[in-house]
Amino acid sequence: MAHIDAGKTTTTERILYYTGKSHRIGEVDDGEAIMDWMEQEQERGITIQSAATTTYWRDHQINIIDTPGHVDFTAEVERSLRVLDGAIAIFDAVSGVEPQTETVWRQASRYNVPCIGYVNKMDRAGSDYFFVLEDVKNKLKINTVALQIPIGRDSSFEGVIDLIEMKEIRWENTGEDLILSEISKEREKTAKEWRDKLIDALSGSSDIITEKYLAGEEIDPSLLKSEIRKAVIKREILPMFAGASRRNLGVQPVIDAIVDYLPSPDETVPALGHNTKKEEDIGIPCDPNGQPLGLVFKIQNDREAGSLCYVRMYSGSFKSGTAVYNIGKKKRERANRILRMHSNKSDPLDTLSAGDIGVIIGMKLAQTGDTIGSEGFPVLLEKMQFPEPVISISIEPKTISDQDKLKDILAILSKEDPTFTIRENDETGQLIISGMGELHLDVLVTRILKEFKLSAKAGNPQVTYRESISKTNEHNGVFSKVIAGKENSAGITIKVEPAKRGSGNKYVYSGRAQIPSEILEAIERGVNGAFASGIVMGYPCIDITATVTNIQYSEQTATEFAFEACASMAFDEAARNADPILLEPIMAVDLSSPHDFVGEVMSLVTQRGGQILSMNSKSDADEIKAQAPMEKMFGFMTSLRSVSQGRASFSLVFSHFEKRSER
Repeated sequence: MAHIDAGKTTTTERILYYTGKSHRIGEVDDGEAIMDWMEQEQERGITIQSAATTTYWRDHQINIIDTPGHVDFTAEVERSLRVLDGAIAIFDAVSGVEPQTETVWRQASRYNVPCIGYVNKMDRAGSDYFFVLEDVKNKLKINTVALQIPIGRDSSFEGVIDLIEMKEIRWENTGEDLILSEISKEREKTAKEWRDKLIDALSGSSDIITEKYLAGEEIDPSLLKSEIRKAVIKREILPMFAGASRRNLGVQPVIDAIVDYLPSPDETVPALGHNTKKEEDIGIPCDPNGQPLGLVFKIQNDREAGSLCYVRMYSGSFKSGTAVYNIGKKKRERANRILRMHSNKSDPLDTLSAGDIGVIIGMKLAQTGDTIGSEGFPVLLEKMQFPEPVISISIEPKTISDQDKLKDILAILSKEDPTFTIRENDETGQLIISGMGELHLDVLVTRILKEFKLSAKAGNPQVTYRESISKTNEHNGVFSKVIAGKENSAGITIKVEPAKRGSGNKYVYSGRAQIPSEILEAIERGVNGAFASGIVMGYPCIDITATVTNIQYSEQTATEFAFEACASMAFDEAARNADPILLEPIMAVDLSSPHDFVGEVMSLVTQRGGQILSMNSKSDADEIKAQAPMEKMFGFMTSLRSVSQGRASFSLVFSHFEKRSER
């Protein structure tokens, strides 16, 4: 995981080559990286979809997911980190901590993922390993511990000093051969200083190291490694490595570190699940013989096979050809085939066991975030949180006859990507698609044109607003309709209240009466449907608590249809009389500008209704953090280039929604 262009895919390609998984090194710049298999990834030179693969090193199986760095594809990182046991955080040796690095670090912290750090591009002009260590420590608030220090820098970078074995390491023969040598006299003093710092940092979390250090005893490398492992798993330290992946320097020690310091599935904290029958939270130990339980973390469409459901198994196992129970949807499906993926290629598997990542083919109903298991063990795993889409465009086919085909394609794409949504404008009949940014939508539209070979044209980008309410209101809704000679009736009292901004929508049933569960589910469906369809302007609602306080139920005339319709209409009426408000997306803007242009860059942000939050000076540039309304940020790149002679850069990420000011 890392910021754009830190070298994630380049490093992954080397890992696959040195572990014998691939027989040549694929270069991102030539469009030949194994992990960037999509045509657009090869053309643009960026990772768009996270690609999974499995390789072996020192008799250990390693499942690797190479994630995108661009903020528009943050959902790919989110779902990957949700199911992984460890991560390699890659830092650029010149830039240190960049905006997207902070985002992925927060995601890793949320899921408690232990990490190791790798400072890449040590051969670049201006590289500074020790600056990066300090920058990571200050910005990510983690205790960085150097396990290596570089020999040389910039174009003279030639190897590293291993502070555990106290040896110099250099690489030859496209990095395949490691040449170990004793530390040279002129580097001995620096190496000893940094080894003392390593032992000092470890003594903070290890009593054994402290005792040996105070007694002046020599500390064995194997003891150091086992204590580092314990501290990494507890997320107390971030061990740091150095290298230049493009020049094939420094990769094997990182593969060793995966085995030595990152946890195996049975060493991590048991995953948290919610037992729906007993209504209690329980820990799920990683046991291949336990009850089967897995999380669908990604859906990918395949022309021949249909939906590929990427599953991380937390407990038990699934066999190919057996039934699988979707716990949230209460539906049984069949695992026709199980595959182990290697980017876009696959090998068949008989069984998918605890700790494994694989693909199940045959599940038609599964969606990202679904828990699959068995009926006898109804436990739901924690779902993933995805950011809200903030930018929309209209899309229409060139011919009317392609309208249904376009809808089918959009349904496939939205099932694959939880941050991509579709809605139809009731007034114009236009299809509106929403995503995380201009690049995100551009990639999706290109896929429709090239991958699905459908001629369509896209409109100009627009902001996706949200609706909410500003006061509490209660409404008593009644529904009565005769359909096919049968009366359908329902009555519901619903109260709507504004919730804290950012807390999301909540549906509550507080009635006392004994109502059949299918009627309660129909009411919940109706309210959730109304949340999505808006109040006045048709934008989705957020931050509203809807409480059903009373239900008028008659066994003779009550139907699920009547209660679902009644709930939806009652919510609409209650919300319309609760002073509805329009909310706009506010973006967090991270800018990097050379010192000469920082004044012009800051005034450009304020002209667009932005607020400067902080400024931080680095040796080569100034970093500015700001917030600005999404509406004002279209075309910002062009303006930024013109005021900075093309030398400033920026990234946008959704921050929050707030009431739209009249401009």
